[in-house]
Amino acid sequence: MNFTGKNILSVDQFDRHSIEQIFEIADRMLPYARRQKRTRVLDGAILGNLFFEASTRTRISFGTAFNLLGGEVRETTGMESSALAKGESLYDTARVLSSYSDIIAMRHPKSGSVAEFAEGSRVPVINGGDGANEHPTQALLDLYTIKKELAYHGHDIDGMHICMMGDLKFGRTVHSLSRLLSMYKNIRFTLIAPHELAMPDSILNVIEQAGHQVTITDQVIGISDADIVYQTRIQQERFTSPQEANQYRGKFRLNSEIYTKHYKPNTVIMHPLPRDSRAEANELDNDLNQNPNLAIFRQADNGVLIRMALFALTLGVTDQVDRHECEVNWYSDKRNV
Repeated sequence: MNFTGKNILSVDQFDRHSIEQIFEIADRMLPYARRQKRTRVLDGAILGNLFFEASTRTRISFGTAFNLLGGEVRETTGMESSALAKGESLYDTARVLSSYSDIIAMRHPKSGSVAEFAEGSRVPVINGGDGANEHPTQALLDLYTIKKELAYHGHDIDGMHICMMGDLKFGRTVHSLSRLLSMYKNIRFTLIAPHELAMPDSILNVIEQAGHQVTITDQVIGISDADIVYQTRIQQERFTSPQEANQYRGKFRLNSEIYTKHYKPNTVIMHPLPRDSRAEANELDNDLNQNPNLAIFRQADNGVLIRMALFALTLGVTDQVDRHECEVNWYSDKRNV
């Protein structure tokens, strides 16, 4: 795949070769992410970071990734602080803001909105999440994390068993990840959710047509040999009211007791974050924080590597990164991570 100048809107753009290409570049970004050295390869380039829906990790990691490559970031956060609140179309917004930027990362609460925006943009657009539809960069960092974590235990993605648990209906991260995993071989999916929050049929069809085994349940059973447990929070913002979401909150908790009882000792624990730590939810208990198999923070760290790789590929500088290296002038513990 030639990434240069291309939009990154959907995981359907990728095949296994292009995924491995992204992962190879992400590996090369590690010294810069760890502040062992720095690069100015994108010196003078501007990222338009347009987040019209709440975000912490995704928004900041996009900005961090661009800064680590030497570029500058301009941000818009919240619908109310943009001209969209005045009735401006996504097309007009794109035409204007793309003239101020060299690349744009965008999140929007409406499915399909980022693709609509990209039609008016004069620069590449990367989807940072569009409603309950897709989150391609999250899926890539999740897959990258899965590959790294399984490799540590001497396993591979092909033939693994993944348990996805929680809000599978509105959880765009599991939608995109499932579609990426469908490119691999002999994967077993155990999908744990209440019937009302089950994985959409459109995603199930992709998994099943790829020949993978699927178990659908609302009980924490049959997962003692899972390699990965991927939990998602209840997506309150997708419900018509908080009260509707509350009836599901806290139903699929994971803590040390449940983990020890139902999972093997080296099952990797993942979550796209934020985890809902309120008492009524407590979906991923703090008593797991010292568990070496809790990969949620390594997962978040990997987001910077993947987004650095996508920026380098999309702006066509992957062969120039090391030519623009310079020393790190400040002390950083990250060098020894």
